[in-house]
Amino acid sequence: MRLQNAALGAAGLAAFLALGEAVPRLGLVKEEYFPPTSRIASAFADELSDGAFWTALGDTLTGWALGLAIAVSAGIVIGVIVSVVPYLREATASTIEFLRPIPSVALIPLAVLLYGSELRSVLLLVVYASFWQVLIQTLYGVQDVDPVADDTARSYGLGTWARIRHVLWPTALPYVMTGVRLAAAVALILAITGELVIGAPGLGARIAVAQNSQAVPEMYALIVVTGLLGLLINVGARTVERRALAWHQSVRGEVAV
Repeated sequence: MRLQNAALGAAGLAAFLALGEAVPRLGLVKEEYFPPTSRIASAFADELSDGAFWTALGDTLTGWALGLAIAVSAGIVIGVIVSVVPYLREATASTIEFLRPIPSVALIPLAVLLYGSELRSVLLLVVYASFWQVLIQTLYGVQDVDPVADDTARSYGLGTWARIRHVLWPTALPYVMTGVRLAAAVALILAITGELVIGAPGLGARIAVAQNSQAVPEMYALIVVTGLLGLLINVGARTVERRALAWHQSVRGEVAV
């Protein structure tokens, strides 16, 4: 079954690449706006041999990783505290619902005012966007704790930290891992967007330079790189999620199937 799915995926990708080669060659789209796949592949190979490309890739991954780490840590800690402390969830609900829908890109002017085109501007956007993914999932996970199990733990004399470790955390972990997986994708989107708009060092800034200099094949090649990067991050996040939840019924059932 997996081999069949892989074969179908490869066939679909080959058809897409062939279509990308044929459409501009047939004159359906102007080549200066959408170059053939072969020209994009050539530009992609040139990028891989350019040291500046790898520097930009490292800058993007640095902003993504640091922002994601801060967002995940803050989201889990604050989510658990808000859920465990009596009445704190109700007191913060309206504030969370007000702040959460604010688009991260709306913070770009603030980021530029505070930090200019430095890495910290990108971190501000990445952390803000990713934080809510983890926080909300953590809140939902803690809400899903079985009150009977919590009361049983109390009756056996387990303290607050022991209940968090043995009752709350195993229940909330699947939700938290979902939040981390979503936050990883959002963090990459905001890292590229911040670099593209603000001009902070990274792949986004390199895409903007290629666009402004009319280097269209190079621009598409860099866009392909961001897509591949997103694919790798998603696969990596799912792998981590499956390993962290190897004991959980959802993953055990998936493996069995």
